[in-house]
Amino acid sequence: MLNVSVFHPDHFILLGIPGMEDLHLLLSIPFSLMYVVALFGNCTLILVISTNEQLHQPMYIFLGMLTITDVLLCSSAVPKTLSIFWFKSHAILFDCCLVQIFFIHYLFVIESSILLTMAYDRYIAICSPLNYTTIITASFIRRTVLLAIIRAFCIITPLVILLNRLPYNQSNIIPHTYCEHIAMAHRASADITVNSVYGLVAAFSSTGVDMILIVVSYGVIIQTVLRLPNSEARSKAFNTTMSHVCVILLFYLPAFFSFIAHRAGQAKIPPSALILLANLYVIIPPMMNPIIYGIRTREIRQRLAAMLCKNTMRS
Repeated sequence: MLNVSVFHPDHFILLGIPGMEDLHLLLSIPFSLMYVVALFGNCTLILVISTNEQLHQPMYIFLGMLTITDVLLCSSAVPKTLSIFWFKSHAILFDCCLVQIFFIHYLFVIESSILLTMAYDRYIAICSPLNYTTIITASFIRRTVLLAIIRAFCIITPLVILLNRLPYNQSNIIPHTYCEHIAMAHRASADITVNSVYGLVAAFSSTGVDMILIVVSYGVIIQTVLRLPNSEARSKAFNTTMSHVCVILLFYLPAFFSFIAHRAGQAKIPPSALILLANLYVIIPPMMNPIIYGIRTREIRQRLAAMLCKNTMRS
């Protein structure tokens, strides 16, 4: 029998943003500011929702799950990026690299599931309001969360296993700010066709399907709203969905362009632009989501203002 072993280096070297090494310290300023805003905004939103019983409704529960996922998603990538910018901490252990890849993609798929569930929630609330309380129940929320966790695990785990089976005999240098699936696969000294094909299948079967279902649900929502006889009712219905539409666009568009660019546009797009684009979809949505919901959702603004006034009176 042949004694076949797969070579794994002890660690990888993350270069950061190729061609912009001299600007790493300068780039750390907007990155750190966006990360702080994301943490502060999402933690504030979680606090407001969890401490106000009036907000313990399905729509706000889904929003709370979205904010928790946002915090975990940006925290799985941005701290390593900042450590490269600030301390030139380029090394990352091989196993830690796989763990980072797992959690970034795992949380991304879970967030996509939550956005789909929020779209379904708005669909039932607008298109079938009389059945809302019988469909969107506590049991439905629990099953949805469990299904999102299981689905993400089943989709992303083979992705990591396929990376782990590859030999890395040639180079342990990754031109990126964090461990990313395709960037790591390209370091392998073997054929990565299976990895590329599964990556496409995983992306379509998770976020791709979610995005299609979201578009279909909002198509039906728009048709239903336009049929409303009262202009005030139409305006109110559109206002309740606009925040979610903005969040969906911020989540899917950067990720979609990054996914396409990494696979089809490497010869035309500078590597620095690709790396910056890949960083956008893990930091921009977590930063903007609490701002969008805080500005456009009256109930959240009122509860936040009440909390601030209460704390001011105590002090």
